[in-house]
Amino acid sequence: MKVLIVGGGGREHAIAWKCSRSPKVDKLFAAPGNAGIAEVAECVDISVMDAEKLVAFAKKEAIDLAIIGPDDPLVAGVADCFIENGIRTFGPEKKAAIIEGSKAFSKELMKKYKIPSAASETFSDPESALKYLETANMPIVLKADGLALGKGVLICNTLEEAKSGVKTLMLDRQFGKAGDTIVIEEFLTGREVSVLCFCDGKTIKPMTSAQDHKRAKDGDQGLNTGGMGTFSPSPFYTKEIDDYCKKHIYQPTIDAMHAEGRDFKGILFCGLMLTEDGPKVLEYNARFGDPEAQVVIPRMKNDMIDVMEACIDGRLEEIDLAFEENAAVCVVLVSYEKGFVIHGLENFRDKDGYYVFHAGTKKTEQGVVTNGGRVLGVTAKGADLFEARANAYKATEWINFDNKYLRHDIGKAIDEQ
Repeated sequence: MKVLIVGGGGREHAIAWKCSRSPKVDKLFAAPGNAGIAEVAECVDISVMDAEKLVAFAKKEAIDLAIIGPDDPLVAGVADCFIENGIRTFGPEKKAAIIEGSKAFSKELMKKYKIPSAASETFSDPESALKYLETANMPIVLKADGLALGKGVLICNTLEEAKSGVKTLMLDRQFGKAGDTIVIEEFLTGREVSVLCFCDGKTIKPMTSAQDHKRAKDGDQGLNTGGMGTFSPSPFYTKEIDDYCKKHIYQPTIDAMHAEGRDFKGILFCGLMLTEDGPKVLEYNARFGDPEAQVVIPRMKNDMIDVMEACIDGRLEEIDLAFEENAAVCVVLVSYEKGFVIHGLENFRDKDGYYVFHAGTKKTEQGVVTNGGRVLGVTAKGADLFEARANAYKATEWINFDNKYLRHDIGKAIDEQ
């Protein structure tokens, strides 16, 4: 079969790598792809948001399956365009992707269906938001309603910070329209865990757990990023917690979306906080996490195509999801400038259990160069999390480019278990 992956980040490289290992796949395309994806797929220069060109390409190449990776095209309804043109598509339709596209929608859904989450209020008027803050407990969390590249969440420790945050989001419009409406939410404490789930509209099957590191600097300092590294599984996500989440969070969410006429087919990402009062939902996403995908997908035993097709056909209950009894750690390498030549990528060839997933890379006459932001996700497996972390950091030394930056404490939480 011919498969088209829409996207060009580390998440899509992990998806492409996994799909390339399926005996069902004869030809793999990626739009737009990146220098790493180009090793396993033919990259085509089409924007993830250009639904018309994407569909035209899919028709021309007789694509059997389209897989949409990023949040923006899902929320914009690109999946709908593929489906309307008779192309089998993995990824939720626009009416279901709203669960990520609107924080206000997802908070109201959780309230209505009594899914455990932080107490919150939603505001579209800055003055009302500021007035509410006068009576709120600090610290508090401000969230832009719409998509903001994973950066539209402000944790405010004082009333002054919170008021400044409202100004940043709603008046200065730092994230554009995403901040026209905001959610003001109770600050939760505990361990943060990510659980990605396959869904077919009625059945939901969680994958192995992962834990992300959002902050830019060591010690969870600095600004929020798209993710600086992750590990899987989380030692804090026990079987008891998994059982609770299946009963009170995962299945109720899919049932709630069905009841709202928004059947969810694709990946539901549940960002959880393990509080003293039990697990609570921090946020939903409508796609694989990045960089969570880079540690979860390499540990997955199933053929990715089999699972995705089962989700599309509504027969996910037939699939027995299985993951390796090991661990994986991903450390993200960052460049704040473009055009630096990357050295050492060849060191990962034919090394079992070591992976380098490209995100911000570009192929040039000089070789593969940095293309800004998160450049590479260096992932390694190990018998346990300690070995996986040691292997991942060892592997980061195989890669070099000017002004390479990384966090040195990914997975430090496992020392405290």
